[in-house]
Amino acid sequence: MTGGNSTYLPWQGVPIMDYGLFFVYLIACGAAAATGALFPTGPWYVALKKPVWTPPNWMFPVAWMSLYLLMSAAAARASMFEGAAVGLALWSVQIAFNTLWTPVFFGLKRMRAALVPMAGLWLSVTATCVAFFAVDFWAGLMFVPYVVWVTVAGALNLALVRLNPAEARGPVTA
Repeated sequence: MTGGNSTYLPWQGVPIMDYGLFFVYLIACGAAAATGALFPTGPWYVALKKPVWTPPNWMFPVAWMSLYLLMSAAAARASMFEGAAVGLALWSVQIAFNTLWTPVFFGLKRMRAALVPMAGLWLSVTATCVAFFAVDFWAGLMFVPYVVWVTVAGALNLALVRLNPAEARGPVTA
């Protein structure tokens, strides 16, 4: 049973999600993903000392593609429920921090400064997850892997700062 761009659960009459909104959120994720193409890791990152628990390089694009799909689905689903405004506003904040982190870390090569958007990202992702759980269990659940991944990413950012103190401030300019 469907109505507009939404698919409904026949036994509840509750929409699963609005697919038009899903694609709008996915486009926002695309802007964040584009920073990865604009600011690739490069030889600078390869040369850094990394902790033994650093995920393999192939995992990053796989994880981010999966997370962007889940983030978009969670927001589209949450938007179908009363009281979702705070969660959706927080979703906007987290995607802004998500978009900002890559240019600071990889573009400017300022690992220490990148901890600021990383902290904002972790806080806003966690708050979004909590807000989504408050309106819909499934929307909140779809954000849990993102909380886990951003926790790992934040720990990796901090570990790289500690393991590479000379490089942590960024390149020296004359």
